[in-house]
Amino acid sequence: MLSGIRIVEICGIGPGPFCAMHLADLGADVIAVEREEAAGWAGPSLLNRGKRSVVANLKTPEGRETVLRLIEGADALIEGMRPGVMERLGLGPDVCLARNPKLVYGRMTGWGQDGPMAQAAGHDNNYISLSGALYYNGTPKEPPSSAITVIGDVGGGALYLAVGLLSGILKARETGKGSVVDAAIVDGSAHMLQLLLATRTKGLVTGARGENVHDSSHFYGTYRCADGGFVTLGSLEPQFYALLLERLGLKDDARFTQQWDRKRWPELHRHFTEVFGSKTRDEWCAQMENTDVCFGPVLSPQEAAQHPHNVARGIYFEREGLLQSSPAPRFDGQVRTPGPIPRRGEQSEEIQAALNSAEPGKVWRA
Repeated sequence: MLSGIRIVEICGIGPGPFCAMHLADLGADVIAVEREEAAGWAGPSLLNRGKRSVVANLKTPEGRETVLRLIEGADALIEGMRPGVMERLGLGPDVCLARNPKLVYGRMTGWGQDGPMAQAAGHDNNYISLSGALYYNGTPKEPPSSAITVIGDVGGGALYLAVGLLSGILKARETGKGSVVDAAIVDGSAHMLQLLLATRTKGLVTGARGENVHDSSHFYGTYRCADGGFVTLGSLEPQFYALLLERLGLKDDARFTQQWDRKRWPELHRHFTEVFGSKTRDEWCAQMENTDVCFGPVLSPQEAAQHPHNVARGIYFEREGLLQSSPAPRFDGQVRTPGPIPRRGEQSEEIQAALNSAEPGKVWRA
């Protein structure tokens, strides 16, 4: 889908590499500029799949020139340094846009390029706690718990950067002018709350944590099963709630007839806790799955890869002993096959030779 889109990625950690991988999954030609030695974990990076890898030391004139020559033929650059680092390296937006006025310069940070906290270190849970995105996660009796990397790094960060880059590329192709995309996790994760904020008008989220439909009602939540597994309910609508009661053998129980009587919710939640604790997760799946109850088991990624629905859709696959999730979304009903994971610097010689040739444009795929 993104054939002909050319991306230079200054490799870092977390959301930047995920964004570049996502674009590569969708067909973009991504060249990852990596350090000579791995920073952090050793071994192959799943986030490098589908990319080509070149090693360059950005603290040297040669390394900087490699990046500048690459961006001459690129649509976009992705970097995830703290604000000011790329400028100190001599690779800031002004320098890069002077080389390629149509370049879209993508900046991925937690706090953003400005503001009182712009220079502070942080991670996914810090950003989403400040933005408000963490607040409603969990029960009132326990500290809020984040879905590791999902809400901040990926949802509020990488995916917002991807949308920003593609929007900038469309603009550049129309006007001939590039732009600088400031993708901050604190911004994106706050923007993701717009749907939650909209539910306030419907009375679903009306108060503090533990006082709303999703975290205090008996018909929307997570329950522990007899084997220690968990299942989820989302039986909001009356027809789904009625089916839930039928499946639980409670349709004639007068206690449950008034679904939206909030005063009864604590008592009914305790009763549901006992009910779901009486059977294993698999037993509840056999009883509830593939119905309109709005039900789902809580699965680990490894379990999810084996679930019949996910298997049928090809949502996970295994290559070289590594479990991976398939590219998304799909187009025309087809699941794209992602490219292989390159070794660090695997294409260095090939790319440098192309840059040094009489036709440096050959570094990019047709």
